[in-house]
Amino acid sequence: MITTEPTVAAVSTRDTAPAAAPAICGASRSPETLPEVGGPAKIRPPHRQRLAVVYVRQSTPNQVIEHRESTALQYALQRRALEWGWPRERVLVIDQDQGRSGASAEGRLGFQHLLAEVGLDHVGLVLGIEMSRLARSCKDWYQLLELCALFGTLLADQDGLYDPREYNDRLLLGLKGTLSEAELHILRQRMNQGRLNKARRGELFNHPPMGYVRAPGGELRLDPDEQVQTVVRLIFQKFEEFGTVHAVLRYLVRHDIRLGIRPHYGPDRGTLQWRRPNRVTLTFLLHHPVYAGAYTWGRRPVDPRRKIAGRPGTGRTLPKAEDALVLIKDRCPAYIPWEQYQRNQTRMSHNSYRAQGRGPLRQGAALLKGLLVCGECGRRMHVSYSQQRLYRYTCMNRLSDYGEPPCQGLAGRPLDALITRQVLAVLEPASLELSLSASADIQRQREDLHRHWRQRLERAGFDRDRAARQYHAVEPENRLVARELERRWEQTLLEERMLQDDYDRFRREQPSELTDGDRKAIRALARQIPALWRSAETSSADRQSILRHLIERVVVTPQAAAERVDVTIQFAGGYTNHHELRRPVARYEQLHDFGTLMNRIQELAQQRQTAQQIAQHLNRDGWRPPKRRDTFNRGMVQQLLGRLDRRGPRPRGMSEDRLGPDEWWFTDLTRELRLPYATLYSWRRRGWIHARQLPGPQGRWIVWADAEELSRLRRLHHCPRDWANRAQAAALQTPKPRSVTG
Repeated sequence: MITTEPTVAAVSTRDTAPAAAPAICGASRSPETLPEVGGPAKIRPPHRQRLAVVYVRQSTPNQVIEHRESTALQYALQRRALEWGWPRERVLVIDQDQGRSGASAEGRLGFQHLLAEVGLDHVGLVLGIEMSRLARSCKDWYQLLELCALFGTLLADQDGLYDPREYNDRLLLGLKGTLSEAELHILRQRMNQGRLNKARRGELFNHPPMGYVRAPGGELRLDPDEQVQTVVRLIFQKFEEFGTVHAVLRYLVRHDIRLGIRPHYGPDRGTLQWRRPNRVTLTFLLHHPVYAGAYTWGRRPVDPRRKIAGRPGTGRTLPKAEDALVLIKDRCPAYIPWEQYQRNQTRMSHNSYRAQGRGPLRQGAALLKGLLVCGECGRRMHVSYSQQRLYRYTCMNRLSDYGEPPCQGLAGRPLDALITRQVLAVLEPASLELSLSASADIQRQREDLHRHWRQRLERAGFDRDRAARQYHAVEPENRLVARELERRWEQTLLEERMLQDDYDRFRREQPSELTDGDRKAIRALARQIPALWRSAETSSADRQSILRHLIERVVVTPQAAAERVDVTIQFAGGYTNHHELRRPVARYEQLHDFGTLMNRIQELAQQRQTAQQIAQHLNRDGWRPPKRRDTFNRGMVQQLLGRLDRRGPRPRGMSEDRLGPDEWWFTDLTRELRLPYATLYSWRRRGWIHARQLPGPQGRWIVWADAEELSRLRRLHHCPRDWANRAQAAALQTPKPRSVTG
């Protein structure tokens, strides 16, 4: 601990007894401030009418437990307040900051309580064992000092009593605050250097990552649980095979493989727990060099610009392992060789794709890559292509982070067609003429805004000059006034600088004024834009580049009806356009008016209309089928009529005598499984079911399916058709062997 030198203590306005007070404070005290009975002369009756606050603090919980004498000495300051004339009920002890560091007021509820009480003029005396107990930051210390000087609150420690309104006392208190902060920095520097020296020997370890435990000697060892080691090695093996973190995550989720975690804190500290895999943990595991046997220290330095108030873990960066303060290879037991670790880092850097950014331009047919945002979760949507040159926009964030179903997905071509129509409408000559004709009004509005900003800057400059004149006019010796005027001057300079930055940002965001040459060039170019857009020589990347110059982002939000989505187009410059898109869906049941459609078809069928005539009626009335067709045809109507037949009575000529054990007519099985006739016929053609045909040119088909086969067919019908379920779908496509006797 840094103590005050005797020469400095002689400057103190310390009052230990009434008789000594005149000798110490002598000439600086006015005649009316005479010593009073029961305390030093600085303590006046208005002070005793307010509270005496005893502030108690220890820096760490370990000090609270082990340094009990220091805590007892701080609590004993209550007796000094009683000796100076405060009644016991007027002595307040604030000890909420036990185990809290004084480096900052953040999180110190006791210190904040003290500031609030002083600011409310409830405190006449603040007692602390030493000034470093109150604060080790000059910012917090001078905040308390200013409040005490403003409300006439005294400060006292074991060395004496101080009045912040007196020059000598304020000078000494400022010196003590500076020494307290310097002491904190010296201690912190010593500890950091000691830790760095130990880290350079490879002996300083933090919490062990997954797959490691700490040995009694402090070094790291492989987790004694073999399953934990197996899972860690499996992760590296699958990443080497798949090449992406997402593929590894999907593999773990599909096979229900959990990660063995030993918590570093809480009641279950050190106990092995099995938790579901997630992208953050897998990414951390693949990035950590300890799995390659390398010891690192200082691998995640803190960037103060990225820190968020109230969140101590923020602001950390992740440079390469070679850029760490300490890197010692072959220091720890390894799961993979160092060469494989470097290959993994290179592979992940190539796979990186910012979640909130637009990403690079691609050669695919999709136009909205990097621009399309999900209206459900607010994150960017991804593009997936099929073998038929079709593509879909899908929000994969829930799927990639937690293995849950996606938020939404929609076909890409209808949405791109809508965006293309809007963009070409904006680029049409007539639209540009309207925009150019309105440019004069826009320019006038912009000039008004610039004039407003210039007036604000002029006013800020006047306030700055006035504060400077006031500061230069004050006598240099009058520091009580000079400090306040200096603070005001600095505040006006800061406000002017911030206002100038805001004005510069405003000017950058405003579009530049168009010249006559620009207007002529735009008119000539606008006549050729639609043809250039549809030209085969225009690449998809060129179209994407044009869109990114015109559109900030496109937000799609699904409605309750599955085939309708709300599309919000945010153009560059702030203009927003809203549309409703009818997207293709997979099944008729997903149409919001499916029930009404079936009733209309049944009504037309009862009028003896043919399938072709029913299709014409539906198209004339404005009905639209699902998927990518705009009109109904005879085959679609026949399929829907077949569904109506399955709801109605059973067709004639289907005798049960011709069926064997566990055999079904095609129509009966479609009723039982609730699937379209075409689907069951396709399964028969592919060999996924056991079926036989009766003799005759148009003999009926009979399917064999026992209870086990019915269960398999139901699961096959509800199995999603995506790449993640290929293995499951392949297993369900193999029929059960049929007994020969059947």
